[in-house]
Amino acid sequence: MKIGVLALQGAVAEHANAIEAVGARAVIVKNADDLAKLDALILPGGESTAMRRLIDYYELLEPLRTFASRKPVFGTCAGLILLAETIEGEAAHIGAMGITAHRNAFGRQVDSFETTLPIKEVSDAFPAVFIRAPKIVAVQDGVDVLATHNGEIVCARDRHLLACSFHPELTDDLALMRYFVEMVEAYQ
Repeated sequence: MKIGVLALQGAVAEHANAIEAVGARAVIVKNADDLAKLDALILPGGESTAMRRLIDYYELLEPLRTFASRKPVFGTCAGLILLAETIEGEAAHIGAMGITAHRNAFGRQVDSFETTLPIKEVSDAFPAVFIRAPKIVAVQDGVDVLATHNGEIVCARDRHLLACSFHPELTDDLALMRYFVEMVEAYQ
């Protein structure tokens, strides 16, 4: 199984390491041709505005939209914002997932924190790292809320799309990556 990591900006190496650690093959994605070889894709955490500029520069927006309509995609932090169908106060980017996102919902860089979350079907105690994290303020019918923090939605699944507000790649816990790999296997 080949899982790509969009390598324009953000936590690329950490995601690639997690993919390899659960037994899949990590592929670094820098252009549209790289997408053709993949079973799934991860949109890593980073800075969503910078990522969008690079997506536009490399003419990746339409290829990413097409990919997300057909194959599994996992968006973490900034990747959640890229996947969201609606973003409060701005236009959507890839817009494939039936969620509404609110950027930097948990505060600025100095407000970053770690906590332990129960994630449905994944873990009773997952270590979650929040860095300028977005939240999901609304989900459409059929979207499964997998985790909340203080009543705010921080992880959800919409069919073959998965998104979380936090950075699972910055921990040693591979449960969420295993869950995504199982999603990919079931989708094929």
